[in-house]
Amino acid sequence: MQQKGTFTIVINRLKRNKRAWVAMWIIITLAFFALLADFISPYHYDEQNRTKSYHPPTAIHLIDAEGRFHLRPFIYNYNLADPVFKRYEPDTKKSYPIYFFVKGDGRFRLFGTEEPSRLFLLGSDLHGRDLFTRLLYGARISLSISLLGVFISFVLGLLMGGIAGYFGGKIDNMLMRLGEIIMAVPGIYLLLALRAIFPVTLSSAQVYLLIILIMSFIGWAGLARVIRGMVLSIKEYDFVTAAKAIGGGHMRVIVRHILPNTLSYTIIAMTLSVPGYIIGEAALSFLSLGIQEPYPSWGNMLSAAQSIRVLTNAPWILIPGIFISVTIICFNLLGDGLRDAFDPKATGGIEIK
Repeated sequence: MQQKGTFTIVINRLKRNKRAWVAMWIIITLAFFALLADFISPYHYDEQNRTKSYHPPTAIHLIDAEGRFHLRPFIYNYNLADPVFKRYEPDTKKSYPIYFFVKGDGRFRLFGTEEPSRLFLLGSDLHGRDLFTRLLYGARISLSISLLGVFISFVLGLLMGGIAGYFGGKIDNMLMRLGEIIMAVPGIYLLLALRAIFPVTLSSAQVYLLIILIMSFIGWAGLARVIRGMVLSIKEYDFVTAAKAIGGGHMRVIVRHILPNTLSYTIIAMTLSVPGYIIGEAALSFLSLGIQEPYPSWGNMLSAAQSIRVLTNAPWILIPGIFISVTIICFNLLGDGLRDAFDPKATGGIEIK
């Protein structure tokens, strides 16, 4: 079956699974917003306003305090009425219009308003930084770490499992025993142990790459065992024997003929593995072992929610946790939908050959 026809059948099958289809578009939307964070967000991720600490979400109005309708949406400036409990009150004497396609901090933004008012769609954090802006930039870091980590670990898993299943013998024993050692240690503890080996003085860029490498290292073993089992069966097929007969090298046979027949399982497994990588990054950043301030990730943003007093006065600080939960649920639903779409035993399912 041609790849184009296979892709069309998978998409049509996926469309009939409404939950998986909606989950896929939510993930695409999150990725789109993350990629365009520099344009969509009204501020820079590290822009602070200490006078707006734990500012509540800003209300957007079309009707002012005197009952007049405005064509352009506007907001009010909020003044700190209670510095202890961070209670703000709007100053309705002057309105501040919301402008679109404005220039701020040297770049164009989708929307913005005039000083001294601040447009906090989802509120602000301790340092008066816009939570909406930091969520978009945090999505860029959290999602990219997860997707890159999954991609690298699955490339390793495919190669290791393919080589082990194809050659067998000592090579198989060595690779599988290595994988079993890695799988024997609970993932979160191994992740924390490997991260603790490296100094805490690393820059955020170095930590970013380090997290990707660590998560890739601990994630390939499970896939390699499954791929090995599949390769043990596939290598006995006639087309593999024919590829060897015409002079195909071992690695060429593995990469070009055997591993593509594991594609359907690999796509499903990759999708279902992303939530684990998101949780791993969030756990490291939550414990201050991952992405460091001022760079945002969903994990280090959520670390501000450890105080009961903060949660009582500023419950919007929990929003990063909601994004983590929604993203994990969407990837799980999408993975389940892809599993049904690729299942040859299901009605309309397919199997890639």
